[in-house]
Amino acid sequence: MHKLMKHIFNSNFQYSPLGVGGMNYYSLNHNSPKVNFAEAALRGQAPDKGLYFPENIPQLPNGFIENINQYSKEEIGFTVMKPYVGETIADADLQKIINETINFDFPLVKITENIFSLELFHGPTLAFKDVGARFMSRCLGYFNRNAYHKTTVLVATSGDTGGAVANGFLGVEGVDVIILYPSGKVSKIQELQLTALGQNITALEVNGTFDDCQAIVKQAFMDDDLHQKINLTSANSINIARWLPQQLYYFFAYQQWQENEAPVISVPSGNFGNICAGILAHVSGLPVKHFIAACNANDIIPKYLQTEQYIPKPAIATISNAMDVGNPSNFIRIMELFHQQFGSLKNKMSSMSVDDVTTAETIQKVYQQYHYTLDPHGAVAYHALSEYLKNNNDKGFILETAHPVKFPDTVEDATGQSIDFPQQVQHLLSAEKKSIRMNASFNDFKEWLLTK
Repeated sequence: MHKLMKHIFNSNFQYSPLGVGGMNYYSLNHNSPKVNFAEAALRGQAPDKGLYFPENIPQLPNGFIENINQYSKEEIGFTVMKPYVGETIADADLQKIINETINFDFPLVKITENIFSLELFHGPTLAFKDVGARFMSRCLGYFNRNAYHKTTVLVATSGDTGGAVANGFLGVEGVDVIILYPSGKVSKIQELQLTALGQNITALEVNGTFDDCQAIVKQAFMDDDLHQKINLTSANSINIARWLPQQLYYFFAYQQWQENEAPVISVPSGNFGNICAGILAHVSGLPVKHFIAACNANDIIPKYLQTEQYIPKPAIATISNAMDVGNPSNFIRIMELFHQQFGSLKNKMSSMSVDDVTTAETIQKVYQQYHYTLDPHGAVAYHALSEYLKNNNDKGFILETAHPVKFPDTVEDATGQSIDFPQQVQHLLSAEKKSIRMNASFNDFKEWLLTK
């Protein structure tokens, strides 16, 4: 038995009353029955079209944070995820899923005396979404192991989600994956990662924006005709199996954090699933001094925190394209974590909008001064954190969510240096793109899906 498991079942090292028993999830629209983890993961979205949310937030075992350096990543992963999964996955199978989900590095790299970078691009598709996609794909494979009917996974992507989902689900029996992405608005490497795999992965190239893609996916889940004929679920971060495991790398970062004070964490934020997972980890007991939602020109949340008026708007295309979201789905979960209290939210999380010029200048400056190469999303987070630290005597880290090689034009223009292609994407350089062009029309999508 692992040393952490010995601690967990020791009388002096207990879970909260929620423990390892059942965890139920309720819809944030409050008009659907509560369900367990398996049903929430398979449904993706509640019947009343709300997002699922855990009925209770489990608290970390006593002594867990104080002793975090004693534990392996795998032990941390099991401890954090077990209460959310409950009894829907056998312990041995959950441990196997965790091990396969996080079998790569998550280094916390020092850039300056006060700013560190949590590198989340060492997985198979060079993006932070590898964690959520790998965990979810293995959970759905487990839940579908005895099923007679296939599950069809729908996912809209603004960049990295599609590649991570495609890689995570490739070859999983009983699951077909359909990825919708905005034509001309993802980088070449990102596009090849989601279009070149084939097998059970289909890429739809939509003539529109990410918001158009996301709207089609959401409408599909509301369409009774589709639900009667196809078992649909989502692989966007609206799905709890994609969202919840993103907590893990916040714990891995804290395990490496050597400073005396809790960190300020700056998160590149588009659909707000990533920062929401970090806040969830904090509510569970992870020490964090402050969160920064670092946004690009899509400034819905920065303006909300200034005015308390939430006004969605069409997405604006930027060089940090994975954050080009005009109506972030997961923000409602963040509000639920703060019990809908605006003041509590504003006290723990601030937000900043960073334009493309500043983003490119930040890549250039950090490379020249500190010999560290940021991708555009990490650059947005870095600028937001550096501005925050001007007025606060703190230290913190950014989430470097994607490898710079995914954005060669922007990064090479800023640094004046070419980027070497990591081994994970070498094969894509000679791969053939395979996509189906489609208008941004739900009716067109529905007709295609029912006749494919």
